[in-house]
Amino acid sequence: MIEFRGVTFIHQNGVKALDSVSLAVSPGETVAIVGENGAGKTTLVKHVTGLLKPTEGSVLVDGRDTREQSTAQLSRKVGVAFQNPDHQLFSETVEKEMAFALQNFGFPQGSVEKRITRGLGLFGLEQYRNVSPLVLSGGEKKRLTLACILAWDPEVVILDEPTVGQDAIQKEKLAGTIRMLSSAGKTVIVVSHDIEFLWPMQPRVVVMKRGRVVADGPAKAVMLQKELLDSARVVQPQLVALFEELAGGPGIPFVDPLDVRRWEGGRR
Repeated sequence: MIEFRGVTFIHQNGVKALDSVSLAVSPGETVAIVGENGAGKTTLVKHVTGLLKPTEGSVLVDGRDTREQSTAQLSRKVGVAFQNPDHQLFSETVEKEMAFALQNFGFPQGSVEKRITRGLGLFGLEQYRNVSPLVLSGGEKKRLTLACILAWDPEVVILDEPTVGQDAIQKEKLAGTIRMLSSAGKTVIVVSHDIEFLWPMQPRVVVMKRGRVVADGPAKAVMLQKELLDSARVVQPQLVALFEELAGGPGIPFVDPLDVRRWEGGRR
């Protein structure tokens, strides 16, 4: 369980990045956090990792205040792939990059090697095993950071703008990975502007605006609130926008074609 209890965070320059945020994320949930740049999304998730501490309020991970836990302790439970992978990659080779955290967490060498091989295969990075991470493309670097995180099997996985630099095939693979993590009971938090990527997964959606949570609920409920989304500068999924246009405007009950196909399949 992750809990934000009245969390306010003010930067040293006096800018308030979070304003009285209260939010709970249950084990096994997949949650998407959306909002324009500067809404407080990344600041929020940095509190889960202990990289930031609240100015007011508290953040609890597994019932313990993050102020009472070191970043190292939290990182064993919470894996995060930030928007800029260059901030997380520093080893001489891709293999050493993946081995670093595993060795620090005390995994046996045999397990380290197996986890590296599995992770590189999962994200299509086998050919780069002995290559410097610095020569990888932006999309490949993002996949490497995610492979490094999943290798140590944390209970919570946080992805900050994971689709940036990824083509359609890699996005589909990423969506499959998120579904796999969800099926395994992992908590997944995705910070993203890519609404079209998020929509098919139907996560819980948290909308942020100026450091506050302005909406929180199932994707189908939140994404129908066009006026609220417009005010937060969040674009509706194309499917929802098209449905409302054809139906004559907002407020018409939305029927997801995926649900219709599932229903028809059940009749056969």
